Amino acid sequence: MCADKIRIIIADDHKVVREGTRELLQKENDLEVVGEAGDGEEAVDLVKQLNPDVVIMDIAMPRLNGIEATKQIKELFPRMAVLILTGYDYDQYVFALLEAGAAGYLLKDVRGQEVIEAVRAVHAGESVLHPVVARKALDHFVHPESKGEISKFQALTDREIEVLRLAAKGHGNKEIAAELDLSVRTIQAHLGNIFNKLKVGSRTEAVIIGLKNGLLTLDDIKEE
Repeated sequence: MCADKIRIIIADDHKVVREGTRELLQKENDLEVVGEAGDGEEAVDLVKQLNPDVVIMDIAMPRLNGIEATKQIKELFPRMAVLILTGYDYDQYVFALLEAGAAGYLLKDVRGQEVIEAVRAVHAGESVLHPVVARKALDHFVHPESKGEISKFQALTDREIEVLRLAAKGHGNKEIAAELDLSVRTIQAHLGNIFNKLKVGSRTEAVIIGLKNGLLTLDDIKEE
């Protein structure tokens, strides 16, 4: 049913890219492209009009770039998922977009199926980072010695912090549930509470806030 579909806006200044991405996504029964934008300003306006679930955003666009457009969208709709799909992995772009609140960051060398799965993942609040980007983010944002603004996390329960630390390792909901001997639904509820308390819409944002403020350390991120 249409009401169950993930509603998507595609923002890219290359029409052929928009058309190709739309064609790819529209083949999926659970995905619906509701609008296309050729620049950042148009993307923000469309988001205000259509209130999509996911925005697929390029970086280099006229009038308003993807970084500024993402900032404006996240200020208006903190829980909306912005998925970056770009050819650029320059450090300044990666860090600025993750700071702005992007839920995912993919490079355009990924397979079409990865884009489809990424849309579903960011809509579910999961983290989607291209391996190159994930490494850059970890190196940049983690501050093992920093206490940061710990007051921001005082509202998190011990269990929620435990869930966030497992999410930071890249574990999915099923893996976290198995690790903590809880149901998947309970894990989803914990993540929803974390997102609400931190005023974010994705694991990516929650983990980056944790890294920047010293709640998460390198030991929390490393796989055992």
